[in-house]
Amino acid sequence: MDPDLLLIFSFIIVVTAVIGVSVNGIVKKALDYKRSINTPPLPEGGAKITEIEERTQAIEDRLRVLERIATDPEARRGAELAQEIEQLRIEQKEDAR
Repeated sequence: MDPDLLLIFSFIIVVTAVIGVSVNGIVKKALDYKRSINTPPLPEGGAKITEIEERTQAIEDRLRVLERIATDPEARRGAELAQEIEQLRIEQKEDAR
């Protein structure tokens, strides 16, 4: 094989790789910019995030209780079910304070 052709071929491969990496970087920066414009800003301070986490945890706890009530293998009587629902209401009032 001719050494000049090998040199030209190597040069073409290197130039193609450099152009590919450059275009990839430009496209990535453009997409990141578009995402940053469309994404709402994060809330200031950790207090809001902590409040959201606490509310989420309370909702998950209530959901677990409701799932247990709904899927309990024993047949529940109305009085037992009413007592558990009333207990949930009491806990909700206590959490609201």
